[in-house]
Amino acid sequence: MPITSVTKDPQALTMTVIADFPVSVQRLWDAYADPRQLEKFWGPVEWPATFTRHDFAVGGHSHYYMTGPDGEHAAGLWEFLALDPGRSFEVRDAFATEDGVENTDLPSMRMLGTFEATDQGSRVTFVTTFPSLEALEEMIGMGMEQGMTEAMSQMDDVLADLASFSADLATNAQILSDTQVRITRVIRGTVEQVWRAHHEPELLKKWMLGPDGWELSEYIPATNVGDTYRSWWKPTGAEVPPEMADGFGFDGELLETVENVREVTTEHMIDTDYPSTTNELTLTPVEGGTLLTLVITYPSAEVRDMVLATGMTDGMEASYARLEEKVLV
Repeated sequence: MPITSVTKDPQALTMTVIADFPVSVQRLWDAYADPRQLEKFWGPVEWPATFTRHDFAVGGHSHYYMTGPDGEHAAGLWEFLALDPGRSFEVRDAFATEDGVENTDLPSMRMLGTFEATDQGSRVTFVTTFPSLEALEEMIGMGMEQGMTEAMSQMDDVLADLASFSADLATNAQILSDTQVRITRVIRGTVEQVWRAHHEPELLKKWMLGPDGWELSEYIPATNVGDTYRSWWKPTGAEVPPEMADGFGFDGELLETVENVREVTTEHMIDTDYPSTTNELTLTPVEGGTLLTLVITYPSAEVRDMVLATGMTDGMEASYARLEEKVLV
C-alpha cells in the first residue's frame, strides 16, 4: 500500500494525502501527465475513470467520468491553476455533468500535488483545500478519503507497467465511447518541434504524405480561431480511379488553439457529403519525447467503426514514423 498518511485539518480546511513509490519522480509525474495511465488509477477500484480531455498545462482542463458497477456515471473536471514540470501542479477540482459542464450544486476544491525524490524512490503529496468546513465534512461523508486511498492503491501496478506506455510503441487507437476515439503516440521530439511540424506547410509536406503513392501538395493553415484550413493530396504514381485523378482533401475550421498545448478543429472531406468530425489535439512533454493525444469525435458509432476499419491507425503510424525520421532529426 503506497499511502503513507492521510491527515485532515478542520481548522485549515484541508486534507493531506502522502504516498511513496519505488520509482523515479519523472516516472511518477508521467503517470499524472498521461491520460492513459491516469485513468487506470484515478478513482475507486469499482469506479474506473475515462479521461476524454487532459490538458496538462496552466489554463488547461481535464474532463473525466467514472463508471460504476451498474454502468452509472459520475463526472468531474480539473482546471489547471499552476504547473511546475516535475515538481508540482495545482487544480481546481469540481464535479461535472457528463458533457463537461461544472455541477455547481456540489462544492469545488483546490488540489495541490507536489512531487519529490526520496531515498527509496519518490513521494507525492496532495493537499486538498475545501471552501468551508461544511464542504469538507460533506466530501468526507461522500467517501472522498476512501476514494483517494483506493486510487493510490492501484498505482503500483500502473507504475510498474512500463511496456504499455513505452515511447517505442506504435500509434494506438482506444475507443472511449460510441462516438469518441483517442489516438496516442509518443513522438521523439520536443513539444515545440511537434507543434511546428503540425502547422508549417513545408514541414507537413515532408511527413504527412497520405497513402503510398501520394503526396501532400497543398496545405493552407488556419491561424486564428474561426479561420478555415485546407489540405490536398495528389497521386504521384499510385493507380487511382478516374474520379480521384485530381486527388482528395480535407477542410475545416479552427475552433480552439493554445500554442504548444492544444488545438481543436473540425474536419470534412472536400466535395463529399460525409459528416464532419471534431479533432482535439493535445501535446504533453513526457520521458522520451512528446505524448501526442488526438481525441476524434464522430457523428455515430457506425461512422467511427467504418473509419477505423480503413486502416487509419496504421496510416497514422507510418506518418508519425516519417515525422521522426524526416523532420525531427
